Amino acid sequence: MYNRKQIFEGSENESVFLWGARQTGKSTLIKALFPDALLFDLLLTTDYEKLLNNPSLLREMIEADNSIRTVAIDEIQLLPNLLNEIHWLIVNKGIRFIMSGSSTRKISRSGVNLLGGRALRYELYPLVSAEIPDFDLLKALNNGLLPRLYDAANPKKMLSAYIGSYLRDEIAAEAQVRNVPSFGRFLEVAALTNGEMVNYTNIASDTGVSVNTVKAYFQILEETLLGRYLPSFQKRPKRRVISAPKFYLFDVGIANSLLHRGKIEFGTEIFGKAFEHFIYQEIYAHSRYSDSNYPIYYWRTASQLEIDFVLGDHEVAIEVKSTTQTNPRHLKGLKAFAEEYNVKHKILISNDPYPRLVDDIMIYPWKVFLQKLWAGEII
Repeated sequence: MYNRKQIFEGSENESVFLWGARQTGKSTLIKALFPDALLFDLLLTTDYEKLLNNPSLLREMIEADNSIRTVAIDEIQLLPNLLNEIHWLIVNKGIRFIMSGSSTRKISRSGVNLLGGRALRYELYPLVSAEIPDFDLLKALNNGLLPRLYDAANPKKMLSAYIGSYLRDEIAAEAQVRNVPSFGRFLEVAALTNGEMVNYTNIASDTGVSVNTVKAYFQILEETLLGRYLPSFQKRPKRRVISAPKFYLFDVGIANSLLHRGKIEFGTEIFGKAFEHFIYQEIYAHSRYSDSNYPIYYWRTASQLEIDFVLGDHEVAIEVKSTTQTNPRHLKGLKAFAEEYNVKHKILISNDPYPRLVDDIMIYPWKVFLQKLWAGEII
C-alpha cells in the first residue's frame, strides 16, 4: 500500500466527505485510516439494497450498539437519502461519519440534506511522486497514476476497460446522457484538447452536437471528478491576455488511452504533452493536500507569450519544458510575466541534469522541483 498524502489534516473528530474519481484509492485509504469503523460499501449489492429499501436501518443498527463511534460509507452518492439519517446520528448520537464518493453530481442536484456544514470536504487524487518509492517518470506517463494502473503489467487493457465501462457507460448513465455515442465522441475530442484552451464551438463541430451540449458534457466531467478547468490569470494585465480556460483530465493515463498514444519516451512530442500534464497533476494535488489550498492559473497573452502555471496571487510562475538543455528562448514567457507582476519564484521545470540560476530564474530538473514542492519549499 502507498502512504498517501491525504490524511484528513484538520478534521480531528469531525465527519468528512472524501471525494475522488473511481480507483483513486478511497476505499483502501479509509480502511487503513479507520480500521475500526463500521463499513458500508454501496457498490456491494447486499449493502446497497438493504439500505435502499430501509434507510432507517442505518440508525437502528447504530443505536443497538453503543460501541460504534465511527461509520464509513463508500460511494455515498448512490444513496443520497441516507444523509437524513446520517445528519440525525451526527447531531443526536455524536457518531463520526467518513463518507466517500466518486461523483458530487447526484447529491448536488438531488436537493438532499448536505449535513448543514457538519462534514468537512476532502479529495483524493491519483498517486503523486512523493507517495511512490523509487518513482519512475516514464512509467507514470505511460500507465497513469491510478494505484491499480501504475504498477500494472498490462495497463492499456485496464485503461481501455476503465474508459469503456466507467467513463462511457456509468458516467453517461448517471448524467442521463440521451446520446451516449455522442458523449463517447466528445470524450475523445476533449482529450485532443487536454491541456489546451477550450473552444466550445470547435469541439461542438467535431462532436456533432450543440455548443450548449458540449458545455453540459464538460460540466459532467467536472461533477464526476474526471477533469477540471485551469483558469486564465487576468489580474490587472498590461498586455491583452487570453481569457478562455484550459481543461485537464484528472489523470495522464486516461488522456493517453483516449488519445491512443503510443509508448511515451524521452525526447518525443508526446512526452512533452504528457510531462506538462503530469506536473499539473502534482501541483494540483499539492495545492489541495496542503493547508494553503492555493489557486492555480495559466497565463497567455494575445501575442502568444505564455507560462504554464501561476500559483497563488502571482507568487510563483512556472514554465514546463521537456528539454534537456534549457536556453534563453525557453525563458521568454517567465521574463514577460515578471515585467507585469512581482513574482517571488520564477521556475522552469525541465529534464536538465542539474539546477541552474539564469537571470534570477531557477531551472530545476523535474525531480528536484517535486522534492522541493512536497517539502513545502516552493509555495
